[in-house]
Amino acid sequence: MTELKTFSVSYKETSITILSTKNLKNTVRKELVTHYSLLERYIQKNPLFYSSYEPISVEVDAPQIVKTMADAAEKAGVGPMAAVAGAFSDLIGNLFLKRGAREVIVENGGDIFLKVAQARKIGIYAGPSGFSGKIGFMVLPKETPLGICTSSDSVGHSISLGKSDAVTAFAASSALADAAATAIGNEVKENGPVKKGITKAKKVEGLRGVLIIKGEELGAWGKIPQLIRT
Repeated sequence: MTELKTFSVSYKETSITILSTKNLKNTVRKELVTHYSLLERYIQKNPLFYSSYEPISVEVDAPQIVKTMADAAEKAGVGPMAAVAGAFSDLIGNLFLKRGAREVIVENGGDIFLKVAQARKIGIYAGPSGFSGKIGFMVLPKETPLGICTSSDSVGHSISLGKSDAVTAFAASSALADAAATAIGNEVKENGPVKKGITKAKKVEGLRGVLIIKGEELGAWGKIPQLIRT
C-alpha cells in the first residue's frame, strides 16, 4: 500500500488534515486563507447566509465557495452553513487533483473528500452507539472522487435538530454530502425510526447513499461503499 504524506493546515475555525502523494502545504494554506476570507466578507454583507436554516439564493457573481455551499444547501433543503466543511474539503481535494496527485484524502471536521488509487478503509465514530469504532467502509478507486460526510447529535459541535449518533452521507460532492447528512440527521428524531431519515435521503438530488446509526439501530440506502468490521 502506497504511503501517503500527512500534514495539517489550520486557519481560524478551520483545521484540515490531508493525506496525499504530494505535499502542497504552502499552496493549501494560501487557498484556504483566500477562500475563507471571501466567505467571511460575503457573510458580513449578507448575514442571513450564515444564520439561515433554510436555503438562500445568492448572486451570480458571488464567490465560488459561496455558490458551492448555496447549491448544496438548496438540494438538501438546509441552510448554506450546513455545507461549509464539505465545501472546503472539495476545494482542497480538487486543488490536489489539478496538481496531478494520484491520491488525496482531505478531512475537515469529519467531512471527507477522497480520490484513491487503491482500496482505503474509512472508520465510523458514532458516539455512545455500540456500532461506534466497530464498523467502517472499504472505499474502492472506482468509487472516487467521493465525498463522505457525517452529522451527529451526540458527537462534535455541529448543529443537528435530530437525535442520530451518526448519519454518513455519500456524494460526488463533499459539500452536498455535508448538507445532506445534516438534512437527514434532522429527520432522525428521538422517538422515531431511522426510516424517516431514509425517506429524506431519497429526495436529495445527487446523493449516492446514506448510512444512519441511532443507538443500536442501523439503516442504509443507496449505493454506499462496502461495510466492514474494524
